[in-house]
Amino acid sequence: MQGLKGKVAICTGSGRSNGLGAAILRRLAAEGCAVVVSDLGNPERMLEEGDIGSTAEMNAVAAELRSMGAPVLVVPCDVRVEAEVRTLIERTVADFGRIDILVNNAGVGYMMKPFTESTLEEWQLVLDVNLTGAYLCAKHAALQMIAAGSGGRIINIASQAAKSGFPHLAAYVSSKHGMVGLTRSIASELGKHRITVNAVCPNHVTTGLGAKQNEYYAKLNQQSLDEFLAAMRARIPLGRPGLPEDTAAAVAFLASDDAQYITGESMNVSGGEENH
Repeated sequence: MQGLKGKVAICTGSGRSNGLGAAILRRLAAEGCAVVVSDLGNPERMLEEGDIGSTAEMNAVAAELRSMGAPVLVVPCDVRVEAEVRTLIERTVADFGRIDILVNNAGVGYMMKPFTESTLEEWQLVLDVNLTGAYLCAKHAALQMIAAGSGGRIINIASQAAKSGFPHLAAYVSSKHGMVGLTRSIASELGKHRITVNAVCPNHVTTGLGAKQNEYYAKLNQQSLDEFLAAMRARIPLGRPGLPEDTAAAVAFLASDDAQYITGESMNVSGGEENH
C-alpha cells in the first residue's frame, strides 16, 4: 500500500490477541506504521462476561507488534469516557508527534436475546460503546488532524449488520446502522481538511465474539455447531466466513494513498454475502 510507511495509527478495541483490532494493527505495522494498542485494560472494567482486552493481553499484542519492528504505544481507554479518549489522542501525539489514522474498532455485540426481553441498560451499553465511542474518538482525532493540517484517515469498523437486520441483535444492528450514518455525515464535513472517513462492513468473523454468536444461533436454529457453520459457508458466494486479515486488508487500503479519493463509503468485506 502506498503512503503508509511512517504514519501513526490508533486502533481501539485492539488489545485482544485473536481479534479484529490486533489483526488490523498487524497489517498496518507490516506496512510501516507506528501503532497504538488500546482497549479497556483493567479487568474490573470488562463489559461482558468472558470479555478480554486486559492490560496483560494488550501488552502481549504490543510485544508481537514490536517483534515485527513497529514502534508501539499501549494506552488503555474506555471509549465511552470523553476524558479517556482525549488522553488516548494526547498520549499518541506526545509519543509519536502526530496521528494519521484512527480505526474505530471497539465494540460489544454478544448480548443476544429477543428484542422484547432486552433491557434498557443492555441497549444503552451497546449504543454507548459502538456508536458514542466511535463519535468521541472520531471527534478528538479529527480535532488533532485539523490542527496538524496534514489530513488523515478515520475508518469505522461497522458490520454486515450495518446493512441488514439480524434477529436477537436489535441494539447491535442499530448501533452499526448508526455508524454508517456517522461515517457519511462527518465525511461530508471533514473532506475540506483532507480527512477521509469510511466504514468497513465485514460479515461473520469467528473471533471471540464470533464464536459466541455461532453457539447462540446454532442453538436458536436447533442445529449442531457443525450444521450451522456448514449452512453459513453455503450462503457465502466465496464459500467461507471472513478472516480478521480480510478486514485488516480493507483497512490498510482505505488508510493508504491509493484510497485518497474515497470517502463516505461503507465497504462490504463479506465474500459476496452482503450486496447492498
